[in-house]
Amino acid sequence: MIGAWMMTAVAASAQQDTSQLLKEVVVQSYYSRASLQRVPTAVSILKAADLQLHQGPSLLPALNTVTGVRMEERSPGSYRLSIRGSLLRSPFGIRNVRIYADDIPLTDASGNTYLNLVDQDAVNGVEILKGPDDSMFGANSGGIVRLSLAPLPADTHHLQLNLQGGSYGLFHGSIGYQQQWKNYQLQVFQGYQRADGYRQNTNMKRSYTQTTQRWEYKPGYALKLLAFYSDLSYLTPGGLTQAQAQADPRQARPGTPAIPGALTQKAGIYNKTFQGGLVHEAQFNPRLKHVLAVFGQTTHFENPFITKYEVRDENTVGLRTYLQWENDPRRNSAIQWKWLNGLEWQQTTTDAIEYGNKKGVRDTIQRAYKVAADQHFFFTRFQAMAGGFTFEAATSVNYFSYKYRNSLQPDNKFNVQLMPRVSVSYLFTPELTGRLTVSRGYSPPTTEEISAVASRNLEPENGWNYEAGLRANTNNGRAGLDLAVFYYRMHQAIVRRVDAGGNDYYVNAGGVKQKGIEAQGYFWLLRPGTHGLIRGLKWMESYTYSDFLFDDYIMGQKDYSGNRVTGVPKTILVSSLHGLLPAKLSLYVQHTYTSRLPLEDGNTVFAGSYHLLQANIQWQLPLNMRFPVSVYAGAYNLLNASYSLGNDLNAVGNRFYNPAPGRNYVGGLTMRL
Repeated sequence: MIGAWMMTAVAASAQQDTSQLLKEVVVQSYYSRASLQRVPTAVSILKAADLQLHQGPSLLPALNTVTGVRMEERSPGSYRLSIRGSLLRSPFGIRNVRIYADDIPLTDASGNTYLNLVDQDAVNGVEILKGPDDSMFGANSGGIVRLSLAPLPADTHHLQLNLQGGSYGLFHGSIGYQQQWKNYQLQVFQGYQRADGYRQNTNMKRSYTQTTQRWEYKPGYALKLLAFYSDLSYLTPGGLTQAQAQADPRQARPGTPAIPGALTQKAGIYNKTFQGGLVHEAQFNPRLKHVLAVFGQTTHFENPFITKYEVRDENTVGLRTYLQWENDPRRNSAIQWKWLNGLEWQQTTTDAIEYGNKKGVRDTIQRAYKVAADQHFFFTRFQAMAGGFTFEAATSVNYFSYKYRNSLQPDNKFNVQLMPRVSVSYLFTPELTGRLTVSRGYSPPTTEEISAVASRNLEPENGWNYEAGLRANTNNGRAGLDLAVFYYRMHQAIVRRVDAGGNDYYVNAGGVKQKGIEAQGYFWLLRPGTHGLIRGLKWMESYTYSDFLFDDYIMGQKDYSGNRVTGVPKTILVSSLHGLLPAKLSLYVQHTYTSRLPLEDGNTVFAGSYHLLQANIQWQLPLNMRFPVSVYAGAYNLLNASYSLGNDLNAVGNRFYNPAPGRNYVGGLTMRL
């Protein structure tokens, strides 16, 4: 329907019907299968077939096709993700974006998310809500990501095996089993991935086990379980100066007379996490529905770093519940309305000890602290549709605090925040919709940010977002366009800095003016058919323009006001072609252009622009068997560009660069029984 992210009109895999174009896309994040064409906010969707077009070692290639989204991977397993914003707050991990699986938050109470724990084969769909949407999903100013980790429809297949190998020691295997017995559905998934990485000190391993279960114990009443355990480890090579990157881009950060290097200190991340949640759905009648989710997470985290060895135990508990009331959908009323009210509560307790690091071994204790982050919010959303109009008014009341134990640091209790959003769209024709949105964003500092030694009196980010958009598509599904223009005025932006010893700390940088344009579309140059050499050809474009500037940002004697926001490229353009060929063969080619970006707040050093070219080919083997077998092969960075996919911003000693691999390859097979 709309946007290049919906490449599911035809998939390259065997289970897709290549004779049909996609007719309608629905948004599950609205809890009522809302049609994307009428959703009055900026939403992007990646379906299972979209992810299959990018069967690489991570979700990065697929997510980076979405306009306004930037995912980075400095080394295997070291993810960073931003939506309409910067990565200033994320030396690693994800902040300022909330991530959910169904109604269960993967983001903890402090706002930190370990997306790298999840095996990419376990994800069969992604929904991205861009810009502040605190009204239903808690404190954030970047956006919301909802992952579908639930089983595929029961009639799809019962057993699936994926095997993948590639350059630099990549191996990835997964097996998933699902079955339905009347009103009970079971899925069990196991994935394993390892990679040596392009640079020294970049070995990565992850073992991931997941189960999802659903029991509809009576019509309209269901109990769902989601649980996973992930054992992840990856080594971190550290940033290089430009001269070091040019001399030997594969080296890890070397030592100096004062500070040892990454190899000597065996720098890395070790994360063992179990997370689970129960969701109860009750459809009392066609007008009234109640959902209750209870969840918990426990993490053991170790980070031998160049200057210290950090050990953390994190435990999260929480619940989310809402009641939805609507007019009778069986009646053909002139006004259709829905009213949703609910609350979410989370508490994350962090027990941390920082040791000295003696060549990868814990030394004497340098610092210890225990802190509990508590966040809860009440939310309400009213939606009404009349004629071509869709109107939404939503708000939440947010409470956030930190309580320290066994520490001299004072507790932090931030002011109660009201986070409203008003959106309206108008369906000019069945193929053309315009929309307007005004919303407020709010993002308090995470536990790591507020507990850093040099961080002092951090205030939450907040601001107002103003947005206009347009969705257009042809009635036969041949072409579509999604356009958004926004202005987000952020106050008290949190910026990461690094001290002389290489330790992170954070400061408020005043304001940021974020003006942006996002455009994404597709066009079937040749509609899917069953004859000819080329049996379908789809052209897709994604354009992101980010004019992000610091405002009123003064640090000591330096005034950075008017400078470009660090780490944000002004322009990203993604162009791709998806061709369908005879014998169930398909070819996907993608080109990505990323403009230069500032590496430090003073805008005196920039990373250069670069072009990336990738190609994937998939083929369903012509085997006369009950189960299909598909093989695929892909090549990345075909132009052998020199670039850094993940820079260390504001790095001391100008160690900004984490060189990415040159030309590299991946191949694999998928078998379904």
